[in-house]
Amino acid sequence: MTDTDRTPAAATGEKQPFDLGTGPGRVLLWFYGVFTVAAASRSIVQMILDFGKAPLAYVLSAVAALVYGFITYSLVRGGEKARRTALVCCAAELLGVLVVGTWTMVEPSAFADATVWSDFGMGYLFIPVILPITGMMWLRRARQA
Repeated sequence: MTDTDRTPAAATGEKQPFDLGTGPGRVLLWFYGVFTVAAASRSIVQMILDFGKAPLAYVLSAVAALVYGFITYSLVRGGEKARRTALVCCAAELLGVLVVGTWTMVEPSAFADATVWSDFGMGYLFIPVILPITGMMWLRRARQA
């Protein structure tokens, strides 16, 4: 098949999948990728070396890493289904940040060590609370494109 044999999707009426990793999505993709690696490596090391010290905190950091990884994958994959999945994951991430952040402020003794989401992400310059909000805004905008 040559290039002249291919009919552009716009001409056939097919809807092209929206590339979520372009424009502002590229910055989001970069942040989510970095946070995936940071949260995963942190939780793995902590679980291997000191799991008995703060199991709740370390498991929550691992959960954060999984959520970040899934959002990263969805942004790379693109398309409407990936956009909806990423939107749900961003909402779950925001809920996690708010619940864990509030929990660490109200009852700090429950956490022998910090998680990625402790104190609303204070240890990470509050990026964990800003990132899902920004992500949801981008993903809602991408729906309209």
